[in-house]
Amino acid sequence: MSYKEGDVLVTNGEQLPGYKIVEIKGLVVGITVRSRGLGKNIIASLRSLVGGEIKEYVELAEQARLQALQRMVDNAKALGANAVVNVRFDSNELSEAMDEIIAYGTAVVVEKSS
Repeated sequence: MSYKEGDVLVTNGEQLPGYKIVEIKGLVVGITVRSRGLGKNIIASLRSLVGGEIKEYVELAEQARLQALQRMVDNAKALGANAVVNVRFDSNELSEAMDEIIAYGTAVVVEKSS
């Protein structure tokens, strides 16, 4: 999976097709901590009684991943990178109501292959 976040290419692969890595800038990380909130927990608890997707948590997870990804990209830009390879996500439950979402990868400078 590859895509462009602003002017930075992002991929979960080791290489970007059509590009060559000319410089490795280093590890970059983006972190966010999100609270589920009392209201969403109550609604989600009620939904869990009947089963199925819990939309409140799906929306929260998507927003958290996007924020962590954007922070990682911002950190890559600060290092002078124009791409991030080997991107991964991780999450940890900090408490019953809080989750930490982490996006990390290797910031690199790439050039179009000839």
